[in-house]
Amino acid sequence: MSDVVKPAPLALTTSRPRAASATAAAAAAADARAAPPAAPSARARPTGGRWLLHPTAKPVLFALCLLPFAWLFYGAATQGLGPNPAEALIRGTGDWVLRGLCLTLAVTPLRQATGWHALARFRRMLGLFTFFYLVLHLLAYAWLDMGLDLQAIAKDIPKRPFALVGFAAFVLMLPLAATSFNRAIKALGAARWQALHRLVYVIVLLGLLHFFWMRASKRNFGEVAIYAAIVAVLLGWRVWRAWAARRASAAGRRPGAPVAG
Repeated sequence: MSDVVKPAPLALTTSRPRAASATAAAAAAADARAAPPAAPSARARPTGGRWLLHPTAKPVLFALCLLPFAWLFYGAATQGLGPNPAEALIRGTGDWVLRGLCLTLAVTPLRQATGWHALARFRRMLGLFTFFYLVLHLLAYAWLDMGLDLQAIAKDIPKRPFALVGFAAFVLMLPLAATSFNRAIKALGAARWQALHRLVYVIVLLGLLHFFWMRASKRNFGEVAIYAAIVAVLLGWRVWRAWAARRASAAGRRPGAPVAG
C-alpha cells in the first residue's frame, strides 16, 4: 500500500486515552487496508520510453557508438578501405563527428516531442563519443596525411581554410569534453555550465562549414545539403522555442495580465 497510517504517538496521560489512541490507530490501519488503491495521478502516469531506463540501455548505446570505430579498424587491418585507405579513415571519422553532433543536438527536441525524458541520460555519452571521433579524425590527418610532422601541421592548418575551421571546432570542443561530468557542473554552477556548453551550436556550424569546403573541391554537395537541412531544423527548433518562451514571458508581464496564484 502506498498510504500507511502510522500509530498515533502515546500521550503521557492515564491508560484509558492510551487504549483509545491505540484502538483508533488500529481501526485506521484496517480501513486503509480495506480501501481500494488510489488511482494514479496524471503526473505519476508513465509517459512512455520506460525501456530507456533499463540497466542495459547505456551499455547497448556504448556498443553501438563503438561500431563505426570497429568497422574502420577492421577495414584498415584487412585492407578493405579501398585504394586510398588514408582518405577513407580521415573522411570516415569526420563523417561520424558530424553525425554525432546531430544526434547529440537531436536529444532535446526528441525528448520534448515524445515525452521520453530518459533520453537525456544518453546525451553525455553521445557528446563524448563525438569528441572521441573528432580526436580520431585529427589524429588520422596528423599521422596519415602529415606524417606526424608538427612543424608541417602548424604551417598547413592556417594555410587551408577547411583545416583551420576544423581545428577551431576541435579547440572549442575541448572544454566541453573536459566538463562533461557532475563535479564540473557543481564547480562551474549550472548557469555557467549551460552557457559554456552552448558552444556546441558554434561547433556544429564550424563542422558543417568544414564539411562544405572539403566537398567543394569535388563539387559534391549532396551530403552537405542533407546535413545542412538537419542542422537547420535542430537549431531552428531551438530558436523557435526561445522566441516562444520570451513571447510568453513578455505577455505575462503586460499590465492587466492575470497573475498566477
